[in-house]
Amino acid sequence: MNLPNKLTVTRLILAPVFFVWYFIIELVGGLNPIIYSAVLVVIYGVMELTDLLDGKIARKYHLVTDLGKVMDPFGDVIIHLTFFTCFLYSGIAPVWAFIIILWREFSQSFMRMLLMGKGKPMAANIFGKAKTCLYAFCSIYGIFYRIMMVLGKTTGWMATASMVLFGLAACASAVSFLIYIKNVFRQGTLKDMTR
Repeated sequence: MNLPNKLTVTRLILAPVFFVWYFIIELVGGLNPIIYSAVLVVIYGVMELTDLLDGKIARKYHLVTDLGKVMDPFGDVIIHLTFFTCFLYSGIAPVWAFIIILWREFSQSFMRMLLMGKGKPMAANIFGKAKTCLYAFCSIYGIFYRIMMVLGKTTGWMATASMVLFGLAACASAVSFLIYIKNVFRQGTLKDMTR
């Protein structure tokens, strides 16, 4: 297994670690909130760093593999849904935004499998790029919000900001998927699969 794929596997392994650590403060009495917050940020940072590096290294050193083409987007879905599930439980992410994002990610993964079977790449669109950026902002903001909750320093504007950020992410997510579906049907890529 090459380095980019090892980085992706690291991200996949860290997803459950993040999940467990996110809730550890409620399970273990007397855990220092500062230590908890620092470890949460470090785990998140390592996950995002591996996401950033795996693709860059793969492209720069010509280490792109079929496994990496499937595993990297799968890793992205796993980590973001892990983050957003944690935020949903804590009341940081609104349920309606989470459900839209969940439906989109599973539908996109399904479409990716179909198209890979046809040997067709999945072209990105501007809303897909906006979705990626908004997921990152939501993740960073959600961790910030969680830390403020643990420290007992939340304010009224934080819930509003969360609603706006996750709402924008859900909208960009849905629109990017609808544009993608429209392009797939326009090109007739999956037409022979319905016969």
